[in-house]
Amino acid sequence: MITVPLLGIPLQVLLGQLLLGLINGSFYALLSLGVAIIFGLLNIVNFAHGAQYMLGAFAAYFLLKLTGIGYWGALILAPLIVGALGLVIEQLFLKRLYKLDHLYGMVLTLGLAMVIEGVFRHFFGAAGLPYGIPSALQGGQNLGFMYLPNYRGWVIVASLIICFGTWYLIERTPLGATLRAATENRVLVEAFGLNVPRMVMLTYGSGVALAALAGVMAAPIYQVSPLMGTNVIVVVFAVVVIGGMGSILGAILSGFTLGLVEGLTKVIYPEAASTVVFVIMAVVLLTRPAGFLGRNQAAPTGNSFLADAVSLGARRWTKPVEIALLAFACVAPFFIYPLFLSKVLCFALFGAAFALLAGHVGLLSFGHAAYFGAGAYVTAYTAKAWALPPELAILLGTGVAALFGLLFGWLAIRRSGIYFAMVTLALSQLIFFVALQAKWTGGEDGIQAVPRGRLFGLVDLEQPLAIYFFTLVVFVACFLLIRRITSSPFGQVLKATAQNEARVISLGYKVQRAKLLAFVLSAALAGLAGSMKALVVKLASLADVHWSMSGEVLLISLIGGLGSLLGPIFGSFVLIGIGDYLAAAGAWVTVLQGLIFVFSVLLFRRGLVGGLDDLFGWFARRRGKAAAPLAIRPAAGE
Repeated sequence: MITVPLLGIPLQVLLGQLLLGLINGSFYALLSLGVAIIFGLLNIVNFAHGAQYMLGAFAAYFLLKLTGIGYWGALILAPLIVGALGLVIEQLFLKRLYKLDHLYGMVLTLGLAMVIEGVFRHFFGAAGLPYGIPSALQGGQNLGFMYLPNYRGWVIVASLIICFGTWYLIERTPLGATLRAATENRVLVEAFGLNVPRMVMLTYGSGVALAALAGVMAAPIYQVSPLMGTNVIVVVFAVVVIGGMGSILGAILSGFTLGLVEGLTKVIYPEAASTVVFVIMAVVLLTRPAGFLGRNQAAPTGNSFLADAVSLGARRWTKPVEIALLAFACVAPFFIYPLFLSKVLCFALFGAAFALLAGHVGLLSFGHAAYFGAGAYVTAYTAKAWALPPELAILLGTGVAALFGLLFGWLAIRRSGIYFAMVTLALSQLIFFVALQAKWTGGEDGIQAVPRGRLFGLVDLEQPLAIYFFTLVVFVACFLLIRRITSSPFGQVLKATAQNEARVISLGYKVQRAKLLAFVLSAALAGLAGSMKALVVKLASLADVHWSMSGEVLLISLIGGLGSLLGPIFGSFVLIGIGDYLAAAGAWVTVLQGLIFVFSVLLFRRGLVGGLDDLFGWFARRRGKAAAPLAIRPAAGE
């Protein structure tokens, strides 16, 4: 048996893992290709790409079961079917957002992904469905040093042809030049008589079709599952960031390369195989913030995602509403379950921490689950394993979250807009994989039965009312702190930076330092929210650090109103209420949350607080009209 020098492992094992890595890289490249096309030509981060990849696999499965059309027919029909669905999505939803900030498209497609995956999870569960390898590709070839299955070899070759063929079409042909010109100067292209809206629609449909094609090719290897897209989409985004956002060639090359690196890591240090892509991404961001083949980021094409949020500000009606809410909070635990209210307050604090960064600095983080989860795990572990009192456990959890915020913020604030959101998402996955693999976190079981202890040795937090009022005090203190921050000169600099960063820099302010400080404060408050949540529900789990938790806090902010301190309170009450009281509905809860995302973007961008602001404004205008003196006309002849 031949052994590889230095590594001390059999050559056959090494080549086998590299083959698996190359296969994974083939799917990374195909999926990244679709994401890069849609972003590069349409400036939309298609968060529904993983769901559309899953739809491709299910389309192949249905074609086989319902019509008898096998693999080869599915390779053609499934991308056409799912691509046609993409055309419908573009016409019904995305075309309404082209004049808005790019982040609207990201949030809307996230909602669509939740709707699609929730529906399929309801009907098919989370288990995989088998899809057989076509007879023509069964068996394999003995290469002497390893055995190569025919189907896996076909996937690699087909992926290479499709990826580089698509790159050549877009970068080296007149059609590709026309598509690029249409995205850069739409008016000029339309002046030549070309139908730009149709070109945009077909471009999105083509990117979706590529995702579906990857799903068909993946079905015989990974089986058909509603979660297959969720499990791979975050890695794909990291691949796209490394290759360079908007770079088609960068996405292809980084997809194949990172697949090989992942396979090699499984041989050398298997525990790091799941995180190596994100570690590489962090290193690339340090040296090349735009990625290997990235271009300069495009400016938003229209109204800022945060324009409505920043414009909410403070109103005369907010103080009476705040007093009423505080009075309600003091009496609510006597007729509403205290632990439910405690959980609402924890997530309201999480939403306020998120809104501090997004609503007042203009940085939409999609990785805040990292700090929430870090606080939860550290507090849970130190309270249970070290028997620390709750105040010290919470302090440690908050401090660790702040340290992660300092490190990740230093990496992420080099970017803005969609780029910032993507980078924070990928970085947060490092914390997720640590929580998944570290022994002290309990893996998939998490840390359960966390003791609440006695606060300062006096108050028994095991009592529901005691933990509730402790949570209420912490929330009110943080609420006042955030208000002080946002109303201070420092807060005014942050708001001005969100509206016109170049002007703030020209006035001599150190914008990067201010943004980093705001990022750390937001991360620390998110960690405090996670710490409190771990004590309230007596559990720290992988759900706390999963990227979907970042989606939940974004949803809380959107429901309530991103630019208002009151927004997270309303949003948390709605979202936690849906999750707790509709838990029996199962996957339909995910569907409902996805629909809220979609409607928030399309119809209700200012949230509940924005609606209240409009309502009180309407009453004020009506009262002003009623109180206005009547104009007295002069009599005739005067």
